[in-house]
Amino acid sequence: MSYFVHESSYIDNNVSIGKDTKIWHFCHIQSGASIGRNCSLGQNVNISGHVKIGNGVRIQNNVSVYEGVELEDHVFCGPSMVFTNDLTPRARYPKGRDKYRHTLVRHDATLGANCTIVCGHTIGEFAMVAAGAVITGDVKPHALMVGVPAKQIGWVCECGQVLNTNLICKDCKKRYKIDNGLISQV
Repeated sequence: MSYFVHESSYIDNNVSIGKDTKIWHFCHIQSGASIGRNCSLGQNVNISGHVKIGNGVRIQNNVSVYEGVELEDHVFCGPSMVFTNDLTPRARYPKGRDKYRHTLVRHDATLGANCTIVCGHTIGEFAMVAAGAVITGDVKPHALMVGVPAKQIGWVCECGQVLNTNLICKDCKKRYKIDNGLISQV
């Protein structure tokens, strides 16, 4: 194998796992899931069937990535953060996979510990969702989101640093501008 799976984890048939990926204790990867290269799945991670995960993704302990969720390259999922895939679940009336709402997390986004991503939305590239925040709508690229429900309070650099009021990163010195409500590097 070109990847590592701890002996306590379960990998179903018909799963694709990329080179140098590490799957740690008590994980379950369900049939039809695809995990890219150089990923790390912490303890007690569940990847549901037909989930697509890109390269370089880091999923911390106690995260379930449900069917309908897609993670692009280099997404960070903090400990115990939550995805949903059904806006109106009922135990008595399950809808089935064709009714799950699609959630897309664009490349290099960060989802903080214990945040919740309500299904059917897109989290933009390089966005940062604070610990404990609840996302109930689409998130712009580079947006810094906090609170319940989450609101944008600023912008974040590609490197992860919060941008100052002049949209300059104090760490890597990249400069940004806002045009029509979206941020781009100068």
